[in-house]
Amino acid sequence: MATLFEDQAPRPLADRLRPDNLDAVVGQDHLLRDDGPLSPERDGGRLASMVLWGPPGCGKTTIARLLATESALIFEPLSAVFSGVADLRKVFDRARERRELGQGTLLFVDEIHRFNRAQQDGFLPFVEDGTVILVGATTENPSFELNGALLSRCQVFVLRRLDDQALEQLLTRAESTLNEALPLTQDGRRALREMADGDGRYVLNLAEDLFLQPPDVKLDAAALAERLQRRVPLYDKAQESHFNLISALHKSLRGSDPDAALYWLARMLAAGEDPLYVARRLVRFATEDIGLADPQALVHAIASRDAYHFLGSPEGELALAQCVVYLAVAPKSNAVYRAYGAAQRDARTMGSLMPPKHILNAPTGLMKELGYGADYQYDHDTSEGFSGQNYFPDRIARKSYYTPAERGFEREVAKRLSYWQRLRSRSNDSER
Repeated sequence: MATLFEDQAPRPLADRLRPDNLDAVVGQDHLLRDDGPLSPERDGGRLASMVLWGPPGCGKTTIARLLATESALIFEPLSAVFSGVADLRKVFDRARERRELGQGTLLFVDEIHRFNRAQQDGFLPFVEDGTVILVGATTENPSFELNGALLSRCQVFVLRRLDDQALEQLLTRAESTLNEALPLTQDGRRALREMADGDGRYVLNLAEDLFLQPPDVKLDAAALAERLQRRVPLYDKAQESHFNLISALHKSLRGSDPDAALYWLARMLAAGEDPLYVARRLVRFATEDIGLADPQALVHAIASRDAYHFLGSPEGELALAQCVVYLAVAPKSNAVYRAYGAAQRDARTMGSLMPPKHILNAPTGLMKELGYGADYQYDHDTSEGFSGQNYFPDRIARKSYYTPAERGFEREVAKRLSYWQRLRSRSNDSER
């Protein structure tokens, strides 16, 4: 219970505006409204252990606190950053005592992914027997960060970053509570919401600073940018956002959308991604998704890497952007990628088959006596520069791994392969 002095202490605007019921939570209608899975009317208000997964400032703590209130449970908050096994034991002891008196406990663990595997296992018996209703909050993908045993006992609910409408609702609520309008033009108001990047707590913190402005000041987007620090886009180079954005870039390139690809490139670089990591992915894309449909794609990708090495940031980033556009508009083919995969499978499963003797060198007399190099035809000595001999091991039939696509340069490759196949067939017919 708060003391008299605590009630008089200053509180951040975001804390003062915390909703006092689930209907007042913004931006999470898919979970809380109508027949949503966390709607108070659903399942008679019965609560099960859960994990709330979402970005910062989307309402995870608020929802957990209100769920405890709605379900008449004692709210026990913990942060995995500041708590250890001893803290957990104390919570479980208190929850066990309450349970004996018929009172339930909602244990809210913020940043639950920061507990190690052994600590996560410690929750299992208390969740299993209902001593606590566990509500874990995380900004990281639970399937990567939480034990499978713990996940199997919890429902996972995905909270969304707050959209523009939800952020505007928060700003309007702040103005109503303080009975004061934000000193912003419409353009400045829009820029403020963009700066928040979907974080409700952050937009209210920014607003609290702006309420200190003289009332006759009206900031537009440019003036706001000078006064406030723009929020760095959410991005962790070791976690899911890193893989999400590189996947988005890769698939935009594959989908031949240079505009989307440029956007994802800019997002990654603005968030501090290593440009050489991006360059490596572009090289990979050039070989995996374009291949011989445009042999210059790999040349461009290597050149963009070298240009960045030479120029550094920010000038070298333009070389990466140029490469992204080139790769996006290039014809696509994964024929070489699939062909090599098929060849790898055969190489692993068919054992250590020897090459046919006629294509082996015979540097010693013994090897010549054994037939090494016998009947080999030197292709340049034939009339078409093509002998049509077999180069596969004798014990397996000729394989066809590579089938060029009917796109870009591979059309020319297909013509050459067709020509050589005709010569090969003619050679085989003559031998019969």
